[in-house]
Amino acid sequence: MAASSSSSSPAAASAPFAAPGPHRRPGLALRPSPPTPPSSSLSCCRASPAAAAVSSVSATAAPNRGPRGMGLRCRASEGAAAAARKEAPLKVMISGAPASGKGTQCRMIVEKYGLVHISTGDLLRAEVSSGTEIGKKAKEYMDNGMLVPDQVVTDMVVSRLSQPDVRERGWLLDGYPRSYAQAQSLESMKIRPDIFIVLEVPDDILIDRCVGRRLDPETGKIYHIKNFPPENDEVSARLVTRSDDTFEKVKSRLETYKQNSEAVIPTYSDLLNQEFRGIPTRLNNIPHSREIRKYFYNEVLVATRHAVEDKKTRLQIDINIPELNPEMDVYRIGTLMELVRELSLSFADDGKRVKVCVQGSMGQGAFAGIPLQLAGTRKILEIMDWGEYGAKGTFINFGAVGASEVDKEDDMFILIAPQNAVGNCIIDDMKAMTDAAGDRPVILVNPRLKDMPGSSGVMQTMGRDMRLKYAASFETCYSFRLLFYAGSFYPIMGALRMAYPNKYEIYRRVDEPNGQERYVLLEEFVEKPTPDEITNAFRPRKNENEKSASGFW
Repeated sequence: MAASSSSSSPAAASAPFAAPGPHRRPGLALRPSPPTPPSSSLSCCRASPAAAAVSSVSATAAPNRGPRGMGLRCRASEGAAAAARKEAPLKVMISGAPASGKGTQCRMIVEKYGLVHISTGDLLRAEVSSGTEIGKKAKEYMDNGMLVPDQVVTDMVVSRLSQPDVRERGWLLDGYPRSYAQAQSLESMKIRPDIFIVLEVPDDILIDRCVGRRLDPETGKIYHIKNFPPENDEVSARLVTRSDDTFEKVKSRLETYKQNSEAVIPTYSDLLNQEFRGIPTRLNNIPHSREIRKYFYNEVLVATRHAVEDKKTRLQIDINIPELNPEMDVYRIGTLMELVRELSLSFADDGKRVKVCVQGSMGQGAFAGIPLQLAGTRKILEIMDWGEYGAKGTFINFGAVGASEVDKEDDMFILIAPQNAVGNCIIDDMKAMTDAAGDRPVILVNPRLKDMPGSSGVMQTMGRDMRLKYAASFETCYSFRLLFYAGSFYPIMGALRMAYPNKYEIYRRVDEPNGQERYVLLEEFVEKPTPDEITNAFRPRKNENEKSASGFW
């Protein structure tokens, strides 16, 4: 989110990290029918280019963090307040440039909140085809090649907002108002949103999305020459470029959008909060600040909830920043467990019974034991603060890794850094556990499932292909790692990030003259980029056929 329309995009500028306020778990407001609707104090969101705007909405919408633990119980004791809030449905406005992903965000918001989606383009076509009085007026202007006047569009919108379904369910006003006059007209009629969302994406990304877009005239399906290529040569041969997807026309549309946005923003400036959604800076400085840790907890939480809500059942989180990487220092397992606590309590708030699992001792004789990073983890989990609402022992329980740990009352399982050890393999126990879990979600947090040498000092070969195939069956819902020149850990060259359901994003770290730094979005990938693709994002190839050696890792 940003305070004014002149603020640079987080991905483009990624100003020095500013932490969001102390909200309860941001993902809670994303549930389709929460016990308590979001309150009218919700404010504006300005989302990162690839991140869902809904995620930012939820960060503002979630109630301020009180005592840790079961928000479910707390809400149950506030029946009267919940009933009062339910009388006022949510009202949202959303604005975004062409190709900013506004259509996708509108669909997600409608699905999560049940709002009535109102697009002025759809309204205009419906009024004209129905032959209403407003439609006849609009058609006159359109037939003469003229823009429909502000007052005609406003009358059309106000008429739709007054209908019973909108008054009952609330509304999502898409792409309106587009001018200062339209905004002031709504203000004069006391029509005002609870939330104003502005999607911000760097111009170069928007232009690439539009110029690379292709239409299949037979099926109506949209492709992108780089991000979403056609399935075969036959489809590729018949693709066409839409007339308004040329570089010049896209630039013109962007300029028009910016002028409209700058005219509208002042009317809703009191709704704007600033929350940078880019990459936090100074990630080589450890220990990380509480604000940076909360940033990553929120990122992981929102992405994981999206994946679980989409019925994904085998998930993994791979977050490799210094503070969350126990391989670099054993003490960092504490930060990893803090992340697990946030994740577990969020699902427990929904009434889910979560089992948090740490592998026990493996092997026999001289090879008995557990990886050093996990030593004492189970004991620490037992004595951690799990809130004042009785979450531990009811909605959150602890266990090891294996089929015997799966109880019928468990709704989901979170495994902390499962990993193989010399002479021992955890994957067989994991597979038995996931088989027993069935279609219940199993979430791996920072797994390390590469094969380790056996007791003879050589790699275990028996069943290795099956083990690696099983390890690869978990779908990544969140991934973040810093990028360095090969063989070094300083300076940070950039970052690779993916938050479900979005693409992988490659960022470059840029030093500023004032001693600050920022992260600039370089490229997006549908699949996890290879080392060569990462290198080429930093050093583009002059020749498309030229191969470049991997220089980053």
